Amino acid sequence: MAETTTDQARQAEPESTSAETTPRFNSFKEFYPFYLNEHSNLTCRRLHFVGTALVIGLLLTALLTQNWALLAVLPVAGYGFAWVGHFFFEHNRPATFKNPLYSLWGDFVMFKDILLGKIER
Repeated sequence: MAETTTDQARQAEPESTSAETTPRFNSFKEFYPFYLNEHSNLTCRRLHFVGTALVIGLLLTALLTQNWALLAVLPVAGYGFAWVGHFFFEHNRPATFKNPLYSLWGDFVMFKDILLGKIER
């Protein structure tokens, strides 16, 4: 019985990204394949796409209307959808925790790649 509980606990733990196993990257070009691997679940990618689209839309709306309060919603819109994707569908920790700038850039590059059909929608 104890072995079953241990096995279930192991299965519930994030598989890919942890502080100990996240490699260091010297460039975004090195990082992006790792980023895509951390986003292999289709639902997770779709949630990232929605979050990134909301961020772009909110940012453009804030700039066009000069409603700067909208900028406060950007992190919630972007990270909210992404983290739901990671924690409930991808079952890993977002790469943002270890590589925040590369991860942010990765979100926008993946968004572009999905729009261009380079990555499955």
